[in-house]
Amino acid sequence: MTRPGGRSARVRDAVHDAVVELLAAGEIDAAIPKIAERAGVNPTSVYRRWGSRDHLLLDAAVTRLRATSPIPDTGSLRGDLSGWAEGVERSMRDRHGQILLRALVATLRPDEKPLEYLQARGEDLQEVLDKAAARGEAVPTVDEVLDFVLAPLYLRVLFRRPIEPGTGEKLVERLLTALPAGPAPSAA
Repeated sequence: MTRPGGRSARVRDAVHDAVVELLAAGEIDAAIPKIAERAGVNPTSVYRRWGSRDHLLLDAAVTRLRATSPIPDTGSLRGDLSGWAEGVERSMRDRHGQILLRALVATLRPDEKPLEYLQARGEDLQEVLDKAAARGEAVPTVDEVLDFVLAPLYLRVLFRRPIEPGTGEKLVERLLTALPAGPAPSAA
């Protein structure tokens, strides 16, 4: 069992920082031994924890997104999604967030199933939608949230288009405006 603090968290943070620093320096193909050296840890620790560079990149990206764009519980779907979208937007305007997203997309294979990190983020969103449905609010599906809000933000980063402040809020408004009137049943 890993402790939220302590050595395990320090190693994770050091390795994540090393990946971002190397990517920012243009070393997009940095192998685990180089990442481990930069982080000041043994390569076997990196292999044992992540198994591969691709899994390490995914973990670094998702950990960063979860930290920079937590899904708030404001008591309304609009507030929850707007707060989350604002965090994603902020992360995607940050150079390191952009670098991680581009590296992550470059490593994903078309035949791979979504990994547990991405599934967990989808489950976080589903929980927000279920709470809103229980309050009687009309709710989109997780796929609609991804299509209307997340995909446009990610595409702007991937195609090096600017993300203006307030873009996430506008995307959430577009999503909620497109919903049919009335509450939707819970997806649970």
